[in-house]
Amino acid sequence: MFWRNLAPTTVARNEKGITGLETAIVLIAFVVVASVFAFTILSAGVFSSEGNKQTIHAGLEENRTRPRQPGSAPAFAAKQGSTGAGDNNGFIGPTTLAGEPVDLTAPYTADDSGTDPDVVPGASTATIISYADENQRKSDVAWSQTFIGTNNGDALLEDGEKAEITVWLMDRATGIAVTANNSLQYTDGNSSNGGSASGLLATDSLVVKSTRFVLELTPQLGAPLTVQRAIPPGLRNVMNLN
Repeated sequence: MFWRNLAPTTVARNEKGITGLETAIVLIAFVVVASVFAFTILSAGVFSSEGNKQTIHAGLEENRTRPRQPGSAPAFAAKQGSTGAGDNNGFIGPTTLAGEPVDLTAPYTADDSGTDPDVVPGASTATIISYADENQRKSDVAWSQTFIGTNNGDALLEDGEKAEITVWLMDRATGIAVTANNSLQYTDGNSSNGGSASGLLATDSLVVKSTRFVLELTPQLGAPLTVQRAIPPGLRNVMNLN
């Protein structure tokens, strides 16, 4: 019998493995990245939802604060020279629902003496009224206001209150009868001598019969009020524009 001296064979292998600690580190890294990503997405969604909510609330508040014209609007006529023309227009504007108050601090008043309207020195007016017809547009015309019915005595139009707003397109010479010549005067752009400084000038067109016009009241806060009316085919001293 032959004996072979067999030495143990050693096979060297280059093997690399992942330890449990390394695996844990990788998993933790994945969890952290996923958490940051999820937080970013959720934060963006929250901010977006909050922005949408603020937009909706702002829209609702603006709609609630919208003044409105509940009925017809009166208009008055007199004569510029010998031509009959519209003098001023009035409308009654309460707020809707229970919105924010509308500041109706007026730039003019009227006292039925001398020439109306009369400028209010230093008035801090927040509401603007514009006038437009087929011939011209005035972006900031003279207007005055009178609260009617129940009110608390300030210049804020609040829920449950009504104010009659008079828009002055020309100066009214109160010492001359409305049916007489020159009872209306063009504005001259100078409020220091009485009358309006922002109405129709001598170069503008008179508001005569059948004139269609638009008045827009723009408050500091809230949606504007638009009043569209037409002067009747026949002028009268006092007209009800439906």
